[in-house]
Amino acid sequence: MKVDEKDIRPIWFDDMSETVKVIDQRMLPHEFVVADLSTVDDVIRAIKEMVVRGAPLIGVTGAYGVYLATVHSETEADLMDECNRLKAARPTAVNLAWAVDRVLSEVLNVTLEFPEPSEALKESMTVARKAASAIAELEAENCRKIGEHGLELIQEISREKRGETVNLLTHCNAGWLACIEYGTATAPMYAAYEAGIDVHVWVDETRPLNQGARLTAWELGKCGIRHTVITDNAGGHLMQHGMVDLVIVGTDRTTGTGDVANKIGTYLKALAAKDNHIPFYVALPSSTFDWTLRDGVAEIPIEKRDPDEIRYVQGVDQDTTRSVLVPPVDSPATNYAFDVTPARLVTGFITERGICRAEEADIRRLFPEAR
Repeated sequence: MKVDEKDIRPIWFDDMSETVKVIDQRMLPHEFVVADLSTVDDVIRAIKEMVVRGAPLIGVTGAYGVYLATVHSETEADLMDECNRLKAARPTAVNLAWAVDRVLSEVLNVTLEFPEPSEALKESMTVARKAASAIAELEAENCRKIGEHGLELIQEISREKRGETVNLLTHCNAGWLACIEYGTATAPMYAAYEAGIDVHVWVDETRPLNQGARLTAWELGKCGIRHTVITDNAGGHLMQHGMVDLVIVGTDRTTGTGDVANKIGTYLKALAAKDNHIPFYVALPSSTFDWTLRDGVAEIPIEKRDPDEIRYVQGVDQDTTRSVLVPPVDSPATNYAFDVTPARLVTGFITERGICRAEEADIRRLFPEAR
């Protein structure tokens, strides 16, 4: 995507320094900082501390982590240990384990082809790097296709409104910052804007880390899409008064039966949308489906993060980034990072293969090979 007329992605490999470069998303929108990832520890720290975030980006970062593991591992056992550490960095996003296992599988095949350890090591590094890059390109292409399919929904609403503004609502950040290119939930928005449709986006602030207010608003603003930041609790009011035509969100893990894990607060938006007869769509690439789970509420692990993310708010004060304490200093806090929206509240899924209902049979129609 373009930022100030420059093409950029949230992660890339720098050939000169042979390091992985990422945008430090903790610093946006007020500072643009690029961080270097040179070791597996760097990758794990970046994932845990949300230097990088968003299911597809976490997966690609983990994939590059396998490359770094091949650089620093002396034995296959070491490599396996490092990959297990990578997969444990964050529990909710299924893309992380998917991407790590995918690169690891290709690396392990090298050891069968090159029995000489030194040759196998050199080839493993090359294979891992190419595999990680391929996953990045795959996710970018999947998001482009999600945009194409989601555009049809926005076009239909625009026709029904005879060209009047289509008001969309999204939660958290499921944009290109989270997904390499285009985003998932934002991909149809970008496609609609490029098609000349008059769109406006209500952007949930998405407490506690304000990924909507900080990141989605920054993205949409750089693109030129009209948007308005709202409190997380304002969405229901807007829906009651006919100010939302369509809700599109992303997801970190979705079961094969249609239950959706996404940033905390998504469930409440789905309830409000259902009560007000507003379509609620989830945009996701196939890598975000977890085909092994059937009951999302019971089976999807929900990450609990540092309570200080709730207690403190970060912002800019006279050109200086500061964190300020909001509640009483001795008040405890609990920080659940995700919730699960049951399939019954989801109108449908926008995937790289098309749109389907949030029902197992219709999901399998698009992905018959899934196991």
